[in-house]
Amino acid sequence: MMRILRWGLVALIVAVVGLAIWLWDPVGSNPPQEELAAAASNYDAEIIRDNWGVPHIYGARDADVAFGVAYAHAEDDYETIQNVVAATRGVLARYDGAGAAPTDYIVALLGVWDTVDERYEQDVPEDVKAIAEAYAAGLNLYAAENPGATWAGLAPFTAEDVVAGFVFKTPFFYGLDSTLMELFGDERQAAIALDPSGGRDAFHAVPHGQPERGSNAFAVTPERSGDGVTRLVINSHQPMTGPVAWWEAHLISEEGLNITGGLFPGTPLILHGFNQDLGWANTVNKPDLADVYRLEVDESGDRYRLDGEWRDFETETVTIRVGLLGPFAFKAKRTLKHSVHGPVIEGGHGTYAIRYAGRGEVRQLEQYYRLNKAGSLEEFMDAMSMNALPSINYVYADKAGNIAFIHNAQYPDRAPG
Repeated sequence: MMRILRWGLVALIVAVVGLAIWLWDPVGSNPPQEELAAAASNYDAEIIRDNWGVPHIYGARDADVAFGVAYAHAEDDYETIQNVVAATRGVLARYDGAGAAPTDYIVALLGVWDTVDERYEQDVPEDVKAIAEAYAAGLNLYAAENPGATWAGLAPFTAEDVVAGFVFKTPFFYGLDSTLMELFGDERQAAIALDPSGGRDAFHAVPHGQPERGSNAFAVTPERSGDGVTRLVINSHQPMTGPVAWWEAHLISEEGLNITGGLFPGTPLILHGFNQDLGWANTVNKPDLADVYRLEVDESGDRYRLDGEWRDFETETVTIRVGLLGPFAFKAKRTLKHSVHGPVIEGGHGTYAIRYAGRGEVRQLEQYYRLNKAGSLEEFMDAMSMNALPSINYVYADKAGNIAFIHNAQYPDRAPG
């Protein structure tokens, strides 16, 4: 009996050690502080906070200001910025556990980094890259100065992180996450939490139980304002915390940047606000910008029927690392499939493919940069004509007395019926 117990104990120890080896997956360490801070020497920004704590950020170049934006925002909400970067990279579950695993899967399914890897070099202009690089340098300087507050293995931050953040998040504003989650699950509606209820639960899968909410904005011409001045009221309803909470700033450069307004964690420029010539407000719109295709699949599950013929899915295997305790993580392997329509979701009630507005787009930051620098209605509309932003209403006003409403969307050109 003692021999059996000894062998049983040995077998248990071997099993535990084997499991520990399989689960061993440390996130790694961040680079030395000197290395992280090195790029900061290329920039010079001055940050002056007013009585309300709002930063007024000055620099000779636009890039200097973007560097200062990152540093000042990190001073106020570094934790959320890191949350955004981890979610954008598709590694949030390694830090936050199973609740964030669907988000990491969606990042891989939508090919966020495939898009950035394919298009960043050729389709992001040099002046826009300079903004993204400067913002990353500002975050890295803060990380170098605050190693204890920086998530292990997350630094260094990169310009590509900034661009990828727009690729990942902008389709959520017209509800793509809810469309995806409905296809994944059963009848229960769910969404990705951009409005966290408390703690670090942003980007986690949550029940879709919140009531519909809306924003509003008002533009009044000088003829009707009562004092001969154009009026613009910006009143968007965003949460007070989390990855889409407004952070107010005033950006001023010697290259013509002079704009006040709100931006989100991880973004280097104003998303809506006003400069010395014009301003705009955003409200969420919900146009129909996604098409779901129910696929007919053969018995093997490897092919789908299109136009009377069987076609092979494009497939790849990804690993979602779900943090457990300390250096241990469960490594879940998942097969991604794509049809000619787009990413494929294998739900409990069928196999679907989805095509959506914003797929393959990397110019979001460029469009915001052009909007920040616009000095007239013509320049503003030139920037809007890029059509790189898949949704969101724009209410516009300028000092010349022009006002406008733009129902912005990348509407698909659908076949009749």
